[in-house]
Amino acid sequence: MRTSKLLIIACLTGIAVQAHLAAEAQRKNAPGPVMATDTVRKAPAAAAGPKPYNEVITAEAKTQHGLFTVHFLKDRYYFEIPDSLIGREILVVNRIGKAAAESRNKYTGLGYAGDEIGDNVIRFERGPSNKIFMKVVSFGERSQDSSETGMYRSVLNSSLQPIVAAFDIRAFNGGSAVIDVTEYLNSDNEIFYFHPSAKSGLQLGGQLNDRSYIDRIRAFPMNIEIQAVKTYSKMSAPPPPGFTAAPASGVPATFELNSSIVLLPAVPMKARYFDSRVGFFSANYVDFDADEQGVKQLGVITRWRLEPRDEDVERYQRGELVEPKKQIVFYIDPATPRQWVPYLIRGVNDWSRAFEQAGFKNAIKALPAPADSTWSIDDARHNVIVYKPSDISNASGPHVHDPRSGEIIETHVNWYHNVMRLVHDWYMIQAGAVDPKARHMHFDDSLMGQLIRFVSSHEIGHTLGLRHNFGSSSTVPVEKLRDKAWVEEHGHTPSIMDYARFNYVAQPEDHIGPAGIFPRIGDYDRWAIQWGYRWLPQYADAKAETAYLNKLIIDSVDHNHRLWFGTEQDYYDPRSQNEDLGDDAVLASGYGIKNLQRILPDLLEWTCEPNEGYSNALSLYVQLMGQYNQYMAHVAKMVGGSYTTPKSVEEAGAVYEPVPYEKQKAAVDFFRRQLFTTPLWLVNGDLISKTNLDVVSYIKGAQDRVLHRILGPEIVYKLVKDEAVAGMKRTYTATELMKDLRKDIWTELDTHAAIDVYRRNLQKRHVVYLADLLWTSNIISITQLGGAIFGMIIPAPAQSDVGSLARASLVQLREDIRRALPLATGLSKYHLQDMVARINEALTPVQPVKQAL
Repeated sequence: MRTSKLLIIACLTGIAVQAHLAAEAQRKNAPGPVMATDTVRKAPAAAAGPKPYNEVITAEAKTQHGLFTVHFLKDRYYFEIPDSLIGREILVVNRIGKAAAESRNKYTGLGYAGDEIGDNVIRFERGPSNKIFMKVVSFGERSQDSSETGMYRSVLNSSLQPIVAAFDIRAFNGGSAVIDVTEYLNSDNEIFYFHPSAKSGLQLGGQLNDRSYIDRIRAFPMNIEIQAVKTYSKMSAPPPPGFTAAPASGVPATFELNSSIVLLPAVPMKARYFDSRVGFFSANYVDFDADEQGVKQLGVITRWRLEPRDEDVERYQRGELVEPKKQIVFYIDPATPRQWVPYLIRGVNDWSRAFEQAGFKNAIKALPAPADSTWSIDDARHNVIVYKPSDISNASGPHVHDPRSGEIIETHVNWYHNVMRLVHDWYMIQAGAVDPKARHMHFDDSLMGQLIRFVSSHEIGHTLGLRHNFGSSSTVPVEKLRDKAWVEEHGHTPSIMDYARFNYVAQPEDHIGPAGIFPRIGDYDRWAIQWGYRWLPQYADAKAETAYLNKLIIDSVDHNHRLWFGTEQDYYDPRSQNEDLGDDAVLASGYGIKNLQRILPDLLEWTCEPNEGYSNALSLYVQLMGQYNQYMAHVAKMVGGSYTTPKSVEEAGAVYEPVPYEKQKAAVDFFRRQLFTTPLWLVNGDLISKTNLDVVSYIKGAQDRVLHRILGPEIVYKLVKDEAVAGMKRTYTATELMKDLRKDIWTELDTHAAIDVYRRNLQKRHVVYLADLLWTSNIISITQLGGAIFGMIIPAPAQSDVGSLARASLVQLREDIRRALPLATGLSKYHLQDMVARINEALTPVQPVKQAL
């Protein structure tokens, strides 16, 4: 939902936000001891060498059996690690169990119960002098050769895993070694607690040892759960741009943290290589074997392990639907408001049909959390849709996967309470013109439930490994979105993984029902599940599968363009955008604006509630302005845009091609009609008198954002570059853009009409962006190709044709203003005089024009 000038591209690795809040009853009934101490106790000095088992683990010990045997004795915790787990990869996932509201980061939303704060893969190994070493394992560089010689051995020698902890073996119990983990678990370490970036995001300082302790440890068959109370000092940090700094507080922050220790499979699942033409998340690494004369960046997609039961293998291979060995099961957080549980369950179960295309029936389902004291929301074996009583308007579907193979191990979907307000406002603004049920501040449970269901399905898609498909909606002809029979049968986008919320193109006279308005799991989603989850035992490894999977993509997408995937990371491709609809942004946005014009006069009535003020009206007025800005952004991406369609060498057609001349020309003309000609329909006197909304600034902002984009130095440079390589093919040029903007933005110079405040603001910003093109420093040109992003430094505008065009435009504009000045009066005259002065400053090679206007 953002459009910004691309001066620097930064790749940020965020901490996935997950959530689950344990009930007190579960704590009281959980197996194992509970420890609560005000101080961190130091370990007694270890005697030389291991002692007899019964001298270390006495009859007083409280013992739990699970992945490890866990002993609690005299305020100390011992892990009994069997030989069978020495050298095995073990995943550690760290989450916040409970947190005070004051500890949260109000800018990022991090700090809620269930948020993931770090994950690591560890391995226990025997060391000299009766020690157990704990290593952190990285899989960023690999050699697939298992011969223990040559490249494989060289990679191992160059990728020594760090030892992060050493434990004395206190005793042996047959083939198991007993270690005391109390000191390490009480320490401030990133293996079991906060990753440094999460700690920084919450502005946490050092651990306060006298207020931190291990609360309890529980053992399960495949995992160990560690719960600790940790208290940290607070650090002050500047807020993100656009936010007001919160007052500094000396009050420390206390968290209840949960670490899940999960055993990874002894034999990793067969991986499937990432392909940029299908939208899956991936675990990426450098492979030293894939290219005999170099190295190759590879990725494996993240997905659940789905395989037929042994007795059903032949049936599966004959094409019959069979049930998998292990279903994907989600539980609904017991804290979830009761009326929404059925809709969350349906949002999960809707994916069952998609898995049938991969050959599996009943592959996925959702259930209410069992009323069983042994069931825990913190158990890493359970996938949970977690309800967060939060004012954050969001939901998320992260997952934890085996970095070796991409196998998804577990997931917790985060559903924040206030997402209901978000979907309410979207639906009122995007569907209010065609659905009378959208014209109220409180939706009935049936409508809100359907909105929750669609959000649930989208987030579950992420937990299945699917990325956003921002290109999906561009495969639908705009006029089909108004065809009642067609759109109700097929849906307004082929993918629920698109950000294509509701059918804002539909007009009231089309009489389209909910089936043609709501998003749903569509053609692309079912096909992506087929591509990612089809079991292919006939191929020994991921490399052997690639030819078959490549042909599947070529044959499928050639036959059905609705299966096309458009990445969420392409800055230039107008087909891949969030919040858009249809194959023609100009036409779709025009229909959307017609509906906004119908909605705006009724907002006061729709938002009216007894005994309340006008805050609802203000909020929805701002939402409507935001929707209008979305339409402007969709069209702006066409100017200087290009289509990037990743292909293998077996496919015909261009990978890269500029947006056709006619479409770019139509986009600029759209701005003349819908933006540069002041959209006075947005100025609603009744609403302004009740809300005091500064509409002048909102319209100025809309105009500014479009000029920011289409006169950005990287866009103008790209137009110059595309013209240079076009040959005989007609392209929309930077020169034509400059002429069109002069004609559309400065009409009053030719008609001698008075220039109102909206147009004066627009003209001021035009001069500023032309001036910036003279002096902006080096910029980055971004190319998206084959799933990779390539950045290239291009010359500063002053060193290229970009600066020459800007200078010529400013010089010509100054002459045109001077000719018009004698007939100008009042503020129009003062404005034009000011523009001449500012152009003179811009053309003077001393300092660029940077001041805000």
